[in-house]
Amino acid sequence: MTCAYSPEAYVFGSKENHDLLEAETNELLHFGHHFPAPQGGSYWLDDTGKPDLTQSIHTWITCRMAHVYSLGFLHGEPDAAELVDKAIAGLRGPLHDDEHGGWYPSISADGSTHEAGKVCYAHAFVILAATSAKLIGRPGADELLDEALETYDRHFWDDEIGLAVDTWNTEFTELDPYRGINANMHTTEAFLAVADVTGNEEYRERAGRIIDHVVGWARENDWRIPEHFTADWQPDLECNHDKPDDQFKPYGATPGHGIEWARLITQYALSSKARSEEGKQQLIEAAENLFAQALADAWNAEGTIGLAYTTDWNGKPVVTDRMHWTLAESVNTSATLATVTGKQVYKDWYATFWQYIDEYLIDHENGSWFHQLNKDNQVIGTVWPGKSDLYHATQCTLIPRLDPAVSVAPALKANPNA
Repeated sequence: MTCAYSPEAYVFGSKENHDLLEAETNELLHFGHHFPAPQGGSYWLDDTGKPDLTQSIHTWITCRMAHVYSLGFLHGEPDAAELVDKAIAGLRGPLHDDEHGGWYPSISADGSTHEAGKVCYAHAFVILAATSAKLIGRPGADELLDEALETYDRHFWDDEIGLAVDTWNTEFTELDPYRGINANMHTTEAFLAVADVTGNEEYRERAGRIIDHVVGWARENDWRIPEHFTADWQPDLECNHDKPDDQFKPYGATPGHGIEWARLITQYALSSKARSEEGKQQLIEAAENLFAQALADAWNAEGTIGLAYTTDWNGKPVVTDRMHWTLAESVNTSATLATVTGKQVYKDWYATFWQYIDEYLIDHENGSWFHQLNKDNQVIGTVWPGKSDLYHATQCTLIPRLDPAVSVAPALKANPNA
């Protein structure tokens, strides 16, 4: 593989790095213009950015594309507002369950059938999408956000413990006993965005309650975060031991999630109006511990460059494939910690991550990023055929330029020329 950028372009804060970030933002936003389905919502994209009609239209992907093109609107991308509207039309139309409320996980590409169940992960992304669309003033966004928050509060948020449940049946009458931290991570992201956009600080402190649980569990597990739990929130460390590469519930620790959590924890620490300065510093130290442990366990762990997808509870890699999103989140967190702490180690990691992305992940021929590589950094598609939605990659071209205390969309609106 070859690199398209010079080594100077990987240096945090350099003009050359700004030029790289700007070029990649524009390339990614251009790549995704063909996502809208005629009835609303987002098609799955193939390797060249064209719709793959063999795949379903997913609520969470639709939400991510609404969010990304809200960022695109703030960045000046042509036709971005219309693309947001088409995603929102899917969320207010065929992806919405008019009978029982909430949103289906997915519908078929022709809209004729829907996937059963109601999942927290998708509903958290509805909140994020609606918040970003509201920020840029798109029609219907206020109503979508109101319904998304009401649905989430009624069915997913457990205020007694300060965490979200995971999966209901379609009718919202039977709750699955599984509890998962991934949905809570994206809930944290969405709640911080709600607080930043609406000014409702209750949601920021809900995010803080989730974070307190996560930091406690991570500290008890040598800074490796349990992903799966029983109905009474006991860690289920052996979940999917026999199916370690499950797309949404992989066995063991997921270092990329440890890194992603580290940034969200830092954002909360910087923005909370309820925490003491000592409490904020403790959270930033926890974020540093999560970042360091994830990289100690998973970076170059199998003798080849890259970040292993999962490890066991001793830090030994289990699934050694490299997923694009883990590198995008590594960029975000290294930039955030570099800004907040001023430590050179994070700037060094930032440069390392961008060099890897340039050499192995960016598809310099067809656009966007390859989603999945094996441990030898060869492109494979066992988890995700085609190209991923643009959420992780686009955010990592923007977050390094923005205020780490603020969610990405309002931070970009406040500083559109960053």
